[in-house]
Amino acid sequence: MQTETKTSVPDFDALKARQRATWSSGDFGRIGVTLQIVGETLCEAVDLRSTDRVLDVAAGNGNASLAAARRKADVISTDYVPELLAQGLRRAEAEGLSMVTRVADAENLPFPDASFDVVLSTFGVMFAPDQERSANELLRVVRPGGRIALANWTPDGFVGQLFKVVGRFVPPPAGVAPPSLWGTRERIDQLFGSHAASMQATRRSFVFRELSAETWIDSFRDYYGPVHKAFAALDPAGQAALHGALIELLDSFDVGAGDGLVVPADYLEIVIRKEKP
Repeated sequence: MQTETKTSVPDFDALKARQRATWSSGDFGRIGVTLQIVGETLCEAVDLRSTDRVLDVAAGNGNASLAAARRKADVISTDYVPELLAQGLRRAEAEGLSMVTRVADAENLPFPDASFDVVLSTFGVMFAPDQERSANELLRVVRPGGRIALANWTPDGFVGQLFKVVGRFVPPPAGVAPPSLWGTRERIDQLFGSHAASMQATRRSFVFRELSAETWIDSFRDYYGPVHKAFAALDPAGQAALHGALIELLDSFDVGAGDGLVVPADYLEIVIRKEKP
């Protein structure tokens, strides 16, 4: 007698609602602005031109959007958290840069096929729960011969390990692939390889710099949604245990030799050129 095994399909809409609440908590912009160099580096890697029409997906507070706008491109910055888009727009206005913002879900982009020359995402689209669908959306909205450029945290780097530590205390949703898989060449090949005329992957490192491990934890506990929510979900004993685990993680990556906290965080930079028919 055979037993039928049923595979449960995650409720992606419910997951995204919880994610939206997570990224709306704290104040991600306080963390996001420190990552600006990644957006600049990504725009150079994709050889962004002033003639390009650019879409930044899951843009947060607009690091890649601003980098593209500095290069005089025609930029639309999108995210599903309106306040983060508002922060990005305020930054653009303060610098005299031209870009527009639009609330949009990475898994259901409100744009026609082949609308953009370049699609960007820095530490954004990797968090969409339905990875295949979001990858397909990036491919759909970029024109044949256009480019997709991504920066994704690696599983074995600091941020990938940070999520692993947090997951020990607040388990991630069942049946959803870890976001850090986007930081592996194997997963990128699975998601984009059949539609790519070319693909380049470069391992890079962003360096978190703080006064100490304690001040880093204070900042991320206050402002970084996933860590903020994790602490809020725990009782005092759990919070103390998470704090201790984060101290241990930071110590293991710190190369500051006691002169401030210096934590390299590896990410995978990917540049894909979409095949032509």
